Amino acid sequence: MRREDAKIEILFDLEKTMAGEYLKKFTYPWEALKGLGDLILQLGQSLPQEEYQRVGENIWIHKSVVIPPTVCLTGPMIVGEGSELRHCAYFRGNVLVGKNAVVGNSCEVKNSIIFDGAQTPHYNYIGDSIIGYKSHLGASSLTSNVKSDKALVKIHFEDGDVETGMKKVGAIVGDGTEVGCGSILNPGTIIGKNANIYPLSSVRGCVDANCIYKCQGEIVNKR
Repeated sequence: MRREDAKIEILFDLEKTMAGEYLKKFTYPWEALKGLGDLILQLGQSLPQEEYQRVGENIWIHKSVVIPPTVCLTGPMIVGEGSELRHCAYFRGNVLVGKNAVVGNSCEVKNSIIFDGAQTPHYNYIGDSIIGYKSHLGASSLTSNVKSDKALVKIHFEDGDVETGMKKVGAIVGDGTEVGCGSILNPGTIIGKNANIYPLSSVRGCVDANCIYKCQGEIVNKR
């Protein structure tokens, strides 16, 4: 993947998130992560009261969403219309969940955008990440957001590395991507639209749109 292919408008349909106008201010997705808390506070104040309920400090949930008693909610956060929150989901703040999305059993989410229709249904960790429209993370697939040596995260492109200047950057998952069960998306991983990641993969760097990431890091184009 080249730097040009990692631009926000290439990876995502910005009509499929409440954060669309905000994301347009940036070139690359990771640049938007630092301001999520302020964005959510701003959006929350403007949400129609007849559609959204405020269930805690800076927590706005659409009235169509069922909140199981075992879910832990920490603001600021917004959950959009028709989304599904399942048993023991844990929201740690600065989370924007779109319409008709799923955050499932024992999932943990912090400082992330989950686009409309995206699914993280079973035992997933989503930290400092963006999950695109109708993308799906298989059971126990995780976004790792901090390097083991605690160094600042670099994004590795074909045409050179880019310094994020950030210690915490998880994964950027483009629209329509399928991540197989048990996969780890290492810090600064970027996956293009409509890609497939084989189960039990440890993904580093970038995966182009319409590609398959196989075992041992082999990447092939979809037929």
